[in-house]
Parts: sequence; structure tokens; C-alpha cells
Amino acid sequence: MNTLNIKANLNPYQQKLVFFVGFCVLYIFIKCFVISPTENDVSYSNTNFYVLDLSIPSNLDFCGEKIPANNYEIRDDLKKEFFSSAYWKTNSQVLFRKAQKWFPYIEPILKQEGVPDDFKYLAVIESHLSNVTSPAGASGFWQLVPSSARNYGLEVNDNVDERYHVEKATHAACKHIKDAYAIFKNWTLSAAAYNLGIGGILNALKRQKTNNYFDLLLNRETGSFVYRILAYKTLFASPGHFGIKKKKWTYFSKISYNTFKVDSSITDLSLFARHIGSTAEIIKAFNPWLLQNSLTNLDKKIYEIRIPKNTQADYSSYAADLKCENNVYTSNEYAVPNNLPLLDSATSSTTTNATNNDISTIYHVVKDNESIKQISELYHVKEEEIAAWNKLSDLNQAIKGQTLVIKSVPKK
Repeated sequence: MNTLNIKANLNPYQQKLVFFVGFCVLYIFIKCFVISPTENDVSYSNTNFYVLDLSIPSNLDFCGEKIPANNYEIRDDLKKEFFSSAYWKTNSQVLFRKAQKWFPYIEPILKQEGVPDDFKYLAVIESHLSNVTSPAGASGFWQLVPSSARNYGLEVNDNVDERYHVEKATHAACKHIKDAYAIFKNWTLSAAAYNLGIGGILNALKRQKTNNYFDLLLNRETGSFVYRILAYKTLFASPGHFGIKKKKWTYFSKISYNTFKVDSSITDLSLFARHIGSTAEIIKAFNPWLLQNSLTNLDKKIYEIRIPKNTQADYSSYAADLKCENNVYTSNEYAVPNNLPLLDSATSSTTTNATNNDISTIYHVVKDNESIKQISELYHVKEEEIAAWNKLSDLNQAIKGQTLVIKSVPKK
């Protein structure tokens, strides 16, 4: 009777309000106490890399030597190399394709020399598998300075620079690594010595009274050198650690060459090229150690000049990696003749014909302390364009060793 009186005293709008409030109370009661909550499917990762510390592999090793996992400072240094920047995804496909081309040349030499396979990642971080030259004068895939290169049997002068010969430079790098291992009996210290020098590591060990790389206080570059190798090793072996979805890939077949042995001087490379049925451009592209358009050989040393057997194959990407550059290497700037087609479909769309002097794409290797602003001024492009081409969310994101894509560079 009382309820009827209450309803009778309420106008239609008040009755609707009472009904709505009652429905909400009933819904909340059922949701909280009757129906069990659904399973949380939130993912704590983004499309670039996992943000949790757990995404660093727990059983990292370098050449079979375990990395201490229970040391906070070591894990902090690892995190800096693994996750200080989101550039992995931007550059991973370029690096994977380079590895497909050049690991088939490097891996057999490491095995032949008795150097662990993990050292191939040293070449990746040193040069991104290209014949670049650092401001300090280190050159080639393995970034050898002239004195070290000569010590390990390479010829380096104004006429010939065998640091740009991938196979010979790999053998020389292996000798350097093995010399370090003979002293330290430790591959991790040997890798650090490749960066700082054997003498530098010996002095640091003696001064700091330790025999362990992970206990050393070194300069920033050498101190993080092994951690960077581990980051690249993880990128190639387990790209999923960086949130990169990558299908299984296989190595490219090695280029089949015709080899011509020369034991005398070459006064005109173009005439020599015609004699062997090739062009000077092709010879320079695949023999980048030959610095001039001639070869002075008073000592009658035997040089091997090689050209691809299949002149219709698509090798311009190989030529781009082999081309000698000072911190910059391009996908199309080398004068690859018309009878040497552009490489694979993944890269040929970004290149131009050899008769066109305009550059459509440049791959720039970031130098130490080099800013996006400096790079934009170098190529006369906008900072925002560089960020867009490389999917950089932060204009301060570029770090040493990173490869940036630069497009639409105008003809100078």
C-alpha cells in the first residue's frame, strides 16, 4: 500500500530515474558477485621491442662464455644496448639482407681460422657489413687501422688497400683475435681488445687488478662493446626479443667469379678491362681494394682481379656494400654499368640507373655524437623527413652505428 502511494506521488520522470538507479545497482551486483571477471589479455610489449627487463635473455653467452646474470650493473649495461633506442626494427631488414649476402663469406673463414662464429657480429657492429671508413682512419668490414692491417699481412698504400677485400680482411681480423686469445685465454677479453687494442686491455687488467672483462672500468665504447655484440647476436638469432616478426631466411649464394692473375703493372685499367672482356667500372666495383685506375707493380706481386661470371645477374647491392665510403655508403652512387643490372627487388626500387647522377637513397652510418640536425644539414633535408623515413619518434634517437635512410637527395 505504501509502495503504491510512493509511485502515485512521483511524476513520470522521477519514476524513470528510480528505475535507472535500481537497474545500475542490480548490474553492479551481478557483475561483481555473480559473474567471474574475464582473463586479462593485456600485452606489456609494443611493436618495436619488449619493455620489460625480462625480455633480455637470461642465458646470454659470448663464444660459449656465460655472461653474469645476477649483477645489477651488467644487466643495466645490457639494457642500454638492448633497449636504449627503438632503431632495431627500423634497420633490422637492411641488416638481415646484408647478413644473407656476407655471412656466407665470413663464416667459413672464421671456422677455418678457429675463431668462434659469434665474432661475425663484431663485423656487423663495426661497419654494418660495408666498406666504410671511420674518422680515425679504420676501414673495411672489420674497421682495421692501417698499422694493424699491415701487421697482419694486408697491403695498404695509395695504390692498393686490402682492408676493402672482404675475405683477406676477415683473415687479418681473425689473426688479431687469435693473438689476443693467446694472451688472455678468453674470448670476451679478446673481443674487447679488438676495440681497445691488446695493450690497452693488458694495461687495464694490470691497473685494476682483475682478469675479468665484466669487472673492468673502461671507456664507454669499449665498456659496452661486448654488450653491443650480444644485442646484435640476439637480434639475428631471436628477433622476437625486440618484437620483430621475421620469417626464416636463408643465405644468398656466393657470387661466382672469373679470376685473372696479374703479375705486372696495369697502366690503364680500361684497356685491361677490355682485354678480359669487362669494363673498368665492373673491375672497380668488385675489386674495391684497387684504389686507382692503374696498378703499379714493380715487385711483380701476384694480384687476383675478379669479375662476376654472370654479367646479367643483379649484383648492384653487393657493389654498394663494397664501395669505399667515409661513413656513408649508398645503394646506387657507384657507377655500375648498364650491363650489370640492379640487385634484388627489395632494393632496386630505391636505386637509379648509372646514367642518372641524382641519388634517390643513401644509407648513412651515424658517427659518434652526430645529431639528426647535423645529418639533415649534410644532405640538405629536413630533420622531420629523416625521422619519417626511419620511423623515429624522437629526433634525438640516432646513436653511433645506426643506419639511417636518406631519400630524395638533390643533385649538387
